Amino acid sequence: RLPLGSEQDESGSVRESAPANGPTVELEFHQIDVRYERLRVRQPARERRLLASLAEAGQQIPIVVVATGAAYVVVDGHKRVRCLQRLQRDTVAAVIWEMPEPEALIFRQLLHTDPTTSALEHGWLLRTLHEDHGLALDALARRFDRSVSWVSRRLSLVRTLPDPIQQHVHAGQLVAHAAMKYFVPLARANAADCVRLVEAIAPHRLTTRQIGRLYEAYVAGATATRELVLTDPLLVLRVA
Repeated sequence: RLPLGSEQDESGSVRESAPANGPTVELEFHQIDVRYERLRVRQPARERRLLASLAEAGQQIPIVVVATGAAYVVVDGHKRVRCLQRLQRDTVAAVIWEMPEPEALIFRQLLHTDPTTSALEHGWLLRTLHEDHGLALDALARRFDRSVSWVSRRLSLVRTLPDPIQQHVHAGQLVAHAAMKYFVPLARANAADCVRLVEAIAPHRLTTRQIGRLYEAYVAGATATRELVLTDPLLVLRVA
């Protein structure tokens, strides 16, 4: 097993992790609540690597949970949970953080300084802490050592972008940077057109550059061009 304070990440390598502050237990899957997996973007390639690592070496470090009555709420390790379920394991090892849910969510975020975390993911966490757990904006700013403006901008981001588009981002079908750069402005101008455009291009898992080209073609184009973007976006990319 790995030494205390290290963790097997998605690629199977070892990185620093949160220290355990409570007991480690074996939980059956029906005992855990994964409500907070919606706060992180899924990354299919990293998840496939983690699946292969778990299949070969087994679970090397517990997930992190907090106890809430009859269930254990996962605050870290959602990819491991999904992979272990795919491998048809019976249980998952978990360490219990003995603190309230909002404190655990904040602690987890402060410990995991992942440079790939998007402003949308920050917004999802802040909205959960503000709307579900009642933390004021100035309190959130203090806890994350940020300005109230920083908190407000990220909350505005998730409140502006239509939910169907955010679901595509969460599923890993739409690059978060592209959603923020191109679809937030379009959503402010015309939310219905924004959703139609995203529904047309999300299944193709395009790059930010490709999405930018389609966005420009749609915004600047005549009615016929817009319909072509919606019905055959790959053709537009070939001829643009």
